[in-house]
Amino acid sequence: MSLLVVGSVAIDTLETPRGRAPDVLGGRAELEWFASRGIDLAGVEVKPGRSLRWTGRYHEDMNVRDTVSFEANVFAHFSPELPAAYRNTAFVFLANIAPTLQARVLDQVRAPRLVGADTMNLWIETTRADLDALLRRVPLLMINDEEARLLSGETNMVRAARRILAMGPESVMIKRGEYGALYFSGESVFAVPAYPLEEVFDPTGAGDAFAGGVMGYLASSGDTSPAGVRRAIVYGSVLASFTVEAFSLERLRTLTRDEIDRRYRQFISLTAFDVP
Repeated sequence: MSLLVVGSVAIDTLETPRGRAPDVLGGRAELEWFASRGIDLAGVEVKPGRSLRWTGRYHEDMNVRDTVSFEANVFAHFSPELPAAYRNTAFVFLANIAPTLQARVLDQVRAPRLVGADTMNLWIETTRADLDALLRRVPLLMINDEEARLLSGETNMVRAARRILAMGPESVMIKRGEYGALYFSGESVFAVPAYPLEEVFDPTGAGDAFAGGVMGYLASSGDTSPAGVRRAIVYGSVLASFTVEAFSLERLRTLTRDEIDRRYRQFISLTAFDVP
């Protein structure tokens, strides 16, 4: 099955304890690479003007980062219009854009089988009413632990998840960086560790890679059962672990399916134990 993703393409300048990467992502060459991986780009809008830009600085503890600058530029006028062929897509992921734009996408798709969404502190703090309305329409929410605390008003992740579920989503995945991920759905709770790495070069995009791995597995397998969702979370964690091994998308450019499957099996072995 196909997966529809709606979001933005930005140009980032990154500073981490491992180095600096100015002006990464974006440009026609990036789109050509996407197309080479079988991604349908008919819905990508390219407008004249300056691209969306973000500059971030990570601390020694790379779970902590500061936004140095953010420029919406041409993206400030973005209003998603889906090609007709996209409107019957079964799996939809609303990446991190304003909740009004995410809602506009939902208005255009017809009876999707699963909709997942992401958000961020900016929207939680400045467009809360719009976000609350969106959450009542989204079955699956993926956010990080800082965002979960801000959205729920709770510091404990279990209580935070319960409050978020009461806002409308049927399930919530909480991304916790080097501490892994938590999944809550009804009374079900699932936890997966992060893959242990000796060095992390750039955490930027790890959450997006996690979401891509989750939604990509669910769309490719068509298995949205509880067991299928748990496998999807592990695949999401696998993709995130590769992403942080280099700046920007550089590690993903060389990544193979064999490497993904091998690390998936290593993830399973991380938590395998005998039950007496």
